[in-house]
Amino acid sequence: MSVDLLLSAGRGPRECTWALGHLLRRLESAAARSRLAVERLEVVAGDGRETYRSALVRIAGPGAAVFAAGWTGTLCWQAPSPYRAGYGRKNWYVIASPPPAAAQPATFSEDDVEIVPVRTGGPGGQHRNKASTAVRAVHRPSGEVVVVDTERHLSLNRRLALNLLRERLEKGNEAAAREVATTRWQIHDELVRGNPTRVERP
Repeated sequence: MSVDLLLSAGRGPRECTWALGHLLRRLESAAARSRLAVERLEVVAGDGRETYRSALVRIAGPGAAVFAAGWTGTLCWQAPSPYRAGYGRKNWYVIASPPPAAAQPATFSEDDVEIVPVRTGGPGGQHRNKASTAVRAVHRPSGEVVVVDTERHLSLNRRLALNLLRERLEKGNEAAAREVATTRWQIHDELVRGNPTRVERP
């Protein structure tokens, strides 16, 4: 099994990105000792070498969930600042939590679309209604429905309906992806300093 974990330095000072780098490497070393694999899925680099604003990792192997639970919550790297000599503070905090689940994108295939000729009113008169040139298109997996009657020919309305369904699904996927990204960024603001669930030192 595998578990994803998002580590974030939040909006803390530069030292927190440095702490995240140390904590990430410590997590990877601990996982290796437990015979677990850790993959860095996504990282946002900090200003310095081996520093990170955030890191999304996947922990895989037997016992991954239990291991990840031990690294979830407020993490503390306890060491003097490498950037400010003589600075009294030694506790630098990072938050680690499961990331919001990525939305499963809706895929478009014409095989998933049911096309039904329908009659609608409007310009075109009797001939247009009797010929049933309008179409009602249903994308069965998502339930998205469109009705198109702008053209006099069924084949043209069918093509327009398919294009419209494709565009709607693409926009829906984009909106879902933005929502996941927004939720993920909110995690950066959830960092609570003090009372860490785990403290690590050099």
